[in-house]
Amino acid sequence: MTAPRIDTETLRRLPKAVLHDHLDGGLRPATVVELADAVGHTLPTTDPDALAAWYFEAANSGDLVRYIATFEHTLAVMQSREGLLRTAEEYVLDLAADGVVYAEVRYAPELMVNGGLALPEVVESVQEGLAAGMAKAAAAGTPVRVGTLLCGMRMFDRTKETADLAVAFRHAGVVGFDIAGAEDGFPPADHLAAFEHLRRENVPFTIHAGEAHGLPSIHQALQVCGAQRIGHGVRITDDIVDGKLGRLAGWVRDRRIALEMCPTSNLQTGAATSIAEHPITELKDLGFRVTLNTDNRLVSGTTMTREMSLLVQEAGWSVEDLRTVTVNALKSAFVPFDERRALIEDVVLPGYASAL
Repeated sequence: MTAPRIDTETLRRLPKAVLHDHLDGGLRPATVVELADAVGHTLPTTDPDALAAWYFEAANSGDLVRYIATFEHTLAVMQSREGLLRTAEEYVLDLAADGVVYAEVRYAPELMVNGGLALPEVVESVQEGLAAGMAKAAAAGTPVRVGTLLCGMRMFDRTKETADLAVAFRHAGVVGFDIAGAEDGFPPADHLAAFEHLRRENVPFTIHAGEAHGLPSIHQALQVCGAQRIGHGVRITDDIVDGKLGRLAGWVRDRRIALEMCPTSNLQTGAATSIAEHPITELKDLGFRVTLNTDNRLVSGTTMTREMSLLVQEAGWSVEDLRTVTVNALKSAFVPFDERRALIEDVVLPGYASAL
């Protein structure tokens, strides 16, 4: 039976939680144009609408490496305190306008030091911008709680240094850690020292795995490195045949390891073939703890409302399905239990009840 159509405005008002969203992939096109002009960086176009279209077209190549290369222009305008303050504040306000009530924003500080900022100064600037955005959103009646994940780049050698930052700033808004960048050829175990340090310090972490590389990447992220969540994880379906789970898939489901799934992004990088056939629906139906995410809002030309709309229109999702993935995200968020429970019971469940 086809699920009833849910209009876009109803979807926009639904409370949302996003665990996998990159700061440098979510800038406003107009902001990129203005900041690029200020720092003398040349863009493909200086028209904000045309720039947004350029990003979307470039990202639809089906190639993860080319997808990542589009970040050249956003990173170019995030090398100063002023650029970081503005982009972080706008990041929060854009989420609030989209109905997001909880978000974890991730970025790699090591990619933002070309303008002379030290790594701690990068983190301090981003946190100040996020705090300003949260204050403005709350004052406007659309509060959103944003925690930060610091990313190490898996193809470089500063992940332990970034893990040290995550430990140092864990009481200043940083809630966890991740490794990002080209997955194939750069296994997570190359950065085991960083993960062991985080475990000793009780700092949670997620790992990009099972996107450009398959089951060995997921297995290593979980069983060798100790990740509490998996970024993307679409290739876990390689361990599922006719609905029967293999040992790794069973481990992921039974231990409620959250999969941070990003449908539009996965289509763009070739990790999935269509929204209708994206693994998120099969995995949801099999009882996995799937979560819905945007990954990179500018690069993918998307929002949480759009991701929900695509699943409703092309995969037959219902309001109940959307509520499930929202609750899933909050259950696996890297903030304290009492905060997660309050968001679920006081914000998310009442918000979805009004739409049912």
